[in-house]
Amino acid sequence: MATQSRMLALGTAAPSFRLMDTASGKPIALTDFAASRALLIAFICNHCPYVKHVLDGFVAFAREYRPRGLGVVAISSNDVSTHPADSPEEMKKLAGVRNFAFPYLYDESQEVARAYDAVCTPDFFLFDADRRLAYHGEFDGSRPGSAQPVTGADMRAAAEAVLGGRPAPEKQVPSVGCSIKWKAN
Repeated sequence: MATQSRMLALGTAAPSFRLMDTASGKPIALTDFAASRALLIAFICNHCPYVKHVLDGFVAFAREYRPRGLGVVAISSNDVSTHPADSPEEMKKLAGVRNFAFPYLYDESQEVARAYDAVCTPDFFLFDADRRLAYHGEFDGSRPGSAQPVTGADMRAAAEAVLGGRPAPEKQVPSVGCSIKWKAN
């Protein structure tokens, strides 16, 4: 069953994080993106069909916008005991095969996902230069099995606005995807 992202209040400050990049083995923190004019944090995972559907478009988008000052980081917060395809080893493989131009971080404790109120994959959070939430919504309107192509239209409009010093579009459609696989208490 598809899960819709919760609409975190615009203007919310980006919660701090420091997580291991599965590709490089190095810790990455929110402060590592201080020079970026904007920052996109995407909660994704390896197994979700919604992520798989937009992944090539997302990777291309990140590669296109990085030279323009957009920092990009992806985070997986899924419980790997129930979803081993989302393990750090598998994340590293996916990042290599798809040639990610951004860190792919593992949130083992799931504390970062909770701090961002992320609930699905993919779940996109675009922050401005002051690290205030400017956009939280879908990459575009395409979904698995739909005839609609993956264009990243919604994310592109938001990134263009934020990088141009303007507010993101007022209409922000929540992301839809697989629920984050939470650990049992």
